Amino acid sequence: MTSSHSLTTFVGRDQELREVRDLLGAARLVTITGTGGIGKTRLAAEILARAARAFPDGVAVVELAALGDGAEVASATATALAVTDQSTRPVPEQIARHLMGRRLLLLVDNCEHVLGAAAELLAHLLDAVDGLTVLTTSREPLGLAGEQIFPLGPLALTAVDGRGSRGADNAEAVRLLVERTRAFLPHFAVNDENRAAVVQLCTRLDGMPLAIELAAARLRTLSVQQVVDRLDERFKLLSTGLRAELPRHRTLWDLVDWSHELCSLPERRLWARLSVFPATFDLDAVEAVCGYADLDPVDVLDLMDRLVAKSIVTSELGGAAMRYRMLVTMREYGARRLAELEEVDEANRRHRDYYLGRAAVMVRDWCGPRQPVALAAMRVDHANLLAALAWSTSTPGEGERAAELGSLLRYHWIAGGFLSDGRRWLERILQLDPRPTPERGAALWVAAWVSLIQGDRGAAAAFLIECREVATDLDDDVLVAHADHWTGLMQLFSGETSASIASYEAAVAVFERVGNQAAAQTALFQLAMAQTYDGAREAALTTCDRVLALSEEHDEQWCRAYSLWVTGLCQWHRGEVEKSRVAAVAALGLQRAFQDGICIALTVELMSWLAVDAGDVHRAAELAGGAQSVWRQLGTTIDAFGPDILADSTREAAGIDARLGPVDAERLRSTYADLGKLDVVELALGGRPSGAVTQPGHSLLTPRETEVARLIAEGLSNRAIAERLVISHRTVDGHVERILAKLEFSSRTQVAIWATEQQATS
Repeated sequence: MTSSHSLTTFVGRDQELREVRDLLGAARLVTITGTGGIGKTRLAAEILARAARAFPDGVAVVELAALGDGAEVASATATALAVTDQSTRPVPEQIARHLMGRRLLLLVDNCEHVLGAAAELLAHLLDAVDGLTVLTTSREPLGLAGEQIFPLGPLALTAVDGRGSRGADNAEAVRLLVERTRAFLPHFAVNDENRAAVVQLCTRLDGMPLAIELAAARLRTLSVQQVVDRLDERFKLLSTGLRAELPRHRTLWDLVDWSHELCSLPERRLWARLSVFPATFDLDAVEAVCGYADLDPVDVLDLMDRLVAKSIVTSELGGAAMRYRMLVTMREYGARRLAELEEVDEANRRHRDYYLGRAAVMVRDWCGPRQPVALAAMRVDHANLLAALAWSTSTPGEGERAAELGSLLRYHWIAGGFLSDGRRWLERILQLDPRPTPERGAALWVAAWVSLIQGDRGAAAAFLIECREVATDLDDDVLVAHADHWTGLMQLFSGETSASIASYEAAVAVFERVGNQAAAQTALFQLAMAQTYDGAREAALTTCDRVLALSEEHDEQWCRAYSLWVTGLCQWHRGEVEKSRVAAVAALGLQRAFQDGICIALTVELMSWLAVDAGDVHRAAELAGGAQSVWRQLGTTIDAFGPDILADSTREAAGIDARLGPVDAERLRSTYADLGKLDVVELALGGRPSGAVTQPGHSLLTPRETEVARLIAEGLSNRAIAERLVISHRTVDGHVERILAKLEFSSRTQVAIWATEQQATS
């Protein structure tokens, strides 16, 4: 769960927690409603953390605040749930298939601005998935049948003491004010001198959590009474002195406006520019995007520190680096100010250019040791990438840059597991400007690649025809080579192995001539598969050896894993069973980091065939079931990869059925037919899968990382963890960074929830 307050304690709301949990026990859809700043997201996050044990398959979070378009709701949900279906099915159907058979609690946060799309998707999922329970937050209800609405009010302004009398000192609103103020005034407390002012302040703020936090930030430099006096002056000006006429949302907005006035001019400008970030962001991004004109990048850190201190920006630790975000209210306010400054296009262009540069570096350095780290970093910034594409595709004159970004994100779409997003954005980009440009040519071959992995050869063929036309118009032999490359894959998947080999060889010759190692290695391992099924198996092994040597030289792992699989496949065809097994095990070992479902499924299929040859048909059936589970998660089957490999799979499956009997064989397959990808890897490598359905990241962490994750769940900071384990603070930072990367999480709160779930089921 990525909470805006993930580094702060949760105060009060005991009654609300009980009531919402009771509603979740009786209904499958509960919506927490209330005005902005009332604490809907924070309450929902706390409920999720406490309710995790009641749901065998855990909890998940979909954050919609970053979306600008209801059309992105389904995709954002699929991403949050780690849906790995790579088919061309409608995304809601992919999500429903992914959730089928699970008992899960899903939080969908900040629905109000995409209410119709959110309601439509959730209606479909609740109808299709019996075990799904949904908690949503919204400023208004979704309007669905069976929806239980929980209107969230302000924090209590009084509390009942042990003798039954009411007082203010322990009221929820007061406790929150004290808690937040102690972050910078450790000895702050309610006493006889300030009690009346504290109560008056909390009353003036209607008990609204966000307003109280903003006011607490003022107590750095003002007394409680001074804050009250200034609020009174401001409210009188804005509400003609009639307190009853001041609604809660106006109270909050006025306080935000006051916070803005108390900022220096540089702080105000940074606040406005930060509004272009739809979700979390890091300091490097802020310096690059916001540090221009009258804001020097070297001053950004100090300005950010001041905005965090004033509760305008919130911070959350993301591995070794801090990440930041603005609450929806703050971002909305900042966007208004950005428009007043007439900097909307400039800020968005700089935002797009920053992530364009990040994508370019990822492609440039792809053949190197940081592939998993680069993929994990892009996953964390997925919302920023989509926002950059959204602005580029909706702004006149930015089509070429949109195409460039869409194509440079090729590994994010393919290896990062965002095929559906990639296909949708690339198709949108290609509708913008039909001119034959290098950027369009690149977008076309990347779109063909995505389509082929999805099993849509017809769409891929159309993209490749146009790609070749663009290459001819531009007299671009490298673009021709890319067209040859993906034509080779299309031919391979169609069973045209001889033609495929010719296409690959033509492409590789050009890639090697221009020094494009990433494209050359990818084409080479695919060429080896074509050679294997064309009967040229000695040549296939030689080709694989070329890739393995190159990957070793550059410490590259993604192509290495596929080349090891093809090596094993070829050796199996040659009857070299032990060599084949060694290669397959090595390929799967790399997938603990990459989690590439296609490579996992193909390699586990191969290990099933090896088990048949070894006479262990029980093991073969189990592995076949695991492979089927991954294929199902991908939304495809092995026949999408060509008639030759399908023939191998069909023949070996028939052999299992013949020796075990169809009924027993199917029973063994079905035993492992619902495993997650990483559990299938563990099954194939001889380990014990954790269960029929797993949470992402199970079995990924080392024992020390698991220990650190559990201490995070206890609420310990990195420094406290270092003291507990008697290790350096820097070592803990490294552990946390690896945990976040391995689990594909973006916040410590997500780690805490995951660790709690693992302990509950262990």
